[in-house]
Amino acid sequence: MKVLIIGSGGREHAIAWKVAKSPKVEKIYCAPGNGGISQVAECVPIGAMEFDKLAAFAKEKEIDLTIVGMDDPLVGGVVDVFEKEGLRVFGPRKNAAILEGSKAFSKDLMKKYHIPTAAYENFDNPEAAIAYLKEKAEFPIVLKADGLALGKGVLICNTLEEAEEGVKTIMLDKKFGSAGNTLVIEEFMTGREVSVLSFVDGKTIKTMTSAQDHKRAKDGDQGLNTGGMGTFSPSPFYTKEIDEFCQKNIYQPTVDAMAAEGREFKGIIFFGLMLTEKGPKVLEYNARFGDPEAQVVIPRMKNDMVEVCEACIDGTLDQINLEFEDNAAVCVVLASDGYPVSYEKGFPIEGLENFEGKEGYYVFHAGTALKDGKIVTNGGRVLGVTAKGATLKEARKNAYAATEWIQFENKYMRHDIGKAIDEA
Repeated sequence: MKVLIIGSGGREHAIAWKVAKSPKVEKIYCAPGNGGISQVAECVPIGAMEFDKLAAFAKEKEIDLTIVGMDDPLVGGVVDVFEKEGLRVFGPRKNAAILEGSKAFSKDLMKKYHIPTAAYENFDNPEAAIAYLKEKAEFPIVLKADGLALGKGVLICNTLEEAEEGVKTIMLDKKFGSAGNTLVIEEFMTGREVSVLSFVDGKTIKTMTSAQDHKRAKDGDQGLNTGGMGTFSPSPFYTKEIDEFCQKNIYQPTVDAMAAEGREFKGIIFFGLMLTEKGPKVLEYNARFGDPEAQVVIPRMKNDMVEVCEACIDGTLDQINLEFEDNAAVCVVLASDGYPVSYEKGFPIEGLENFEGKEGYYVFHAGTALKDGKIVTNGGRVLGVTAKGATLKEARKNAYAATEWIQFENKYMRHDIGKAIDEA
């Protein structure tokens, strides 16, 4: 088979690495890819949002399967474009990717189908939003830009002043662009956060092993929200009882709700959960693998990725026995100092060869480029260093040891990824 992967981050590198292990696959392309992906796939200079060019390329190269890694092309309708051309593609159509593309849509869906989530209101008008905050809000409160905002369009406000400033930032200053045309104001939930990824074929859902992301830039969950500074899997807080509750009240009901709305979902649903005192509730949905969650979940997956993706497309997921290793993985993101605000790039990266042939150690490239035959930094999040271990503590120890194998100027990381496991 020939496989095309759409995207350019650490998530896509993890997908490409896994696809390369499939005995069915002889050639992998990635558009646009990055420096690390180029070691397992042929990178093609086509942007993730250039749908017609991507489809034309897939036809020209007789691609058997395209896997869409990123949110923007899914929400934009790349799957519809490929299907119209008779191409096999893994990911939800535009009318299903709205599950991630509009937070207002997903909140309304959960309300309609009684899927547990935080209380909320949607607003298209900044004055109405501020009036609501003054009259009815309890603080702290959460403001969310409705559309895609690189995982950063969520503000937690402790006072009315902060909330008013937040409405201005999202709806008037348009910090997140058109994503802020509609605003969701949501009750603030407390508890442990857990991410559960799942494969879906329109009717059947098979969940993967759990994970937990660290969004804040600095140790102790301080600093600005980022795309994710590290993650661990599985979550010790995600018990068998919680899983049973979620399968019955959240996972299957979400798939059924989308089908009932005429928005059959095939692909990946990422459930962002909050384990509250009143039970698990949905924080958010994503319509693709999380990044960096993919970097700890995919290395623990026993199945052939291509087989599972094809079963989702064909509606035969019920015939797949999805299996994960009985171990743990931790990913620590090596970033450029200054991320997520401003940072320099173009620095050579030393030490990547230290990972070659080391079982249970991986380095997934997020923001790198190949320049004159040398891998250089080319983004805020540069690399995801992942290691496995028999336990979470061992995996964490291994991952942090492996971060020392790599050097580049302005290298920055958090030192407390997975610290919560000490409290488990």
